[in-house]
Amino acid sequence: MIGLITGQVQYLMVPTACIMTTSGVGYDVELPLPSFCQLHLNEQASIWTHFHVREDAQLLYGFIDRKERDVFRQLIKINGVGAKMALAMLSAMSGAELKMHVEQESETALTRIPGIGKKTAQRLLIELKDKLKNIDVDNTSLELTHQSVAVSDEGNIIAEVEGALISLGYKEKEAQQAIKAAKSNGEVFADTQGLLKATLQQFQSFK
Repeated sequence: MIGLITGQVQYLMVPTACIMTTSGVGYDVELPLPSFCQLHLNEQASIWTHFHVREDAQLLYGFIDRKERDVFRQLIKINGVGAKMALAMLSAMSGAELKMHVEQESETALTRIPGIGKKTAQRLLIELKDKLKNIDVDNTSLELTHQSVAVSDEGNIIAEVEGALISLGYKEKEAQQAIKAAKSNGEVFADTQGLLKATLQQFQSFK
């Protein structure tokens, strides 16, 4: 199993990064958005990975924090929670926030994650209580780092952020509203990660 990759970030296209190792092999890794936003193009990175095998594909999911990967692995053990939904959950909130909401039995917080309805949220609260209680997640807030990804104009930036959010399960209207709210003060974002960071903060404020 591929558990940890260290190498140079060769390519970034939310939410996927290509990491080139010293052996000359490049790995495409799909990350939750907070982890993705910590990567720097052409710089070194170490990513904890989960190798996921399906009938039609072999995929790598990556996390900057090993404990986030531990939470991901517990999530995909739950019936009906696939890797995509688990990734969406850890894009919407950190492992620490998820654990807190489970401990507080906050059904409302979970239903705000794309793809999770009331019944699924209720089941997750029950099943995650035992699965997460022994995971020592980092209780400090995950700070998204401002990165530079070259794009031609603001329209491309908005399109990339919207596409990334939709791929994780957010509805088009939800993504557009969050982007609009992030830009409501008139700020012009020079790169994808800057707008992505601001948009994720809007989703947190909606909660």
